[in-house]
Amino acid sequence: QVQLVESGGGLVQAGGSLRLSCAASGRTFSSYRMGWFRQAPGKAREFVAAISWSGGSTSYTDSVKGRFTISRDNAKNTVYLQMDSLKPEDTAVYYCAAQRTGTTWRVRSEYDYWGQGTQVTVSS
Repeated sequence: QVQLVESGGGLVQAGGSLRLSCAASGRTFSSYRMGWFRQAPGKAREFVAAISWSGGSTSYTDSVKGRFTISRDNAKNTVYLQMDSLKPEDTAVYYCAAQRTGTTWRVRSEYDYWGQGTQVTVSS
């Protein structure tokens, strides 16, 4: 069992930055692939970014490439999402998720554990 707790959300102006953190419980964190998803009001939850267990491989949705960076610190059981050059369309609740055996990073159903989410609001 893995418990995930996100933090770092808030209100920021367009062009600003935020860093989200996701702290995981358990001693097997390093064996999980980790992902970030987001859900805007009235929309489906969508993939944002993912990182392999070692941190050596990452994947991003096209709309955040070059602006967002996912990273992890296995010694601290934490995954991060650095968000720069934020846009109003990035406004959403951001969720981190852990994947143990799934093979597709971008598919929500492939993840085993989810956090409760943290709100990010970008004003224009």
